Amino acid sequence: MILFETTLGNITLELFETDAPETTANFKQYVEDGFYNGTIFHRVIDGFMIQGGGFEPGMGQKDTRDPIKNEASNGLANNRGTIAMARTMDPHSATAQFFINVT
Repeated sequence: MILFETTLGNITLELFETDAPETTANFKQYVEDGFYNGTIFHRVIDGFMIQGGGFEPGMGQKDTRDPIKNEASNGLANNRGTIAMARTMDPHSATAQFFINVT
């Protein structure tokens, strides 16, 4: 379990290492490195999702490690309360940004 402490309350995350081993290892390394400390949720779409993990206040973008392989074909779905890695149109472009599904 991973605990994110935010100004609006805590978020507890459960990761599925068996279903997404590279994604989980990548995310955990960013957490262990303190990468997410001081970052903001920079994209909020009401009734859909909140996205964070890449920007500091003032919209300064943080440098990341190399992108990881997409593991989306693992049977997990983007249901309410789940977390997933954000990416560009390139399926193998996820680095540190993530989103939490709110619907």
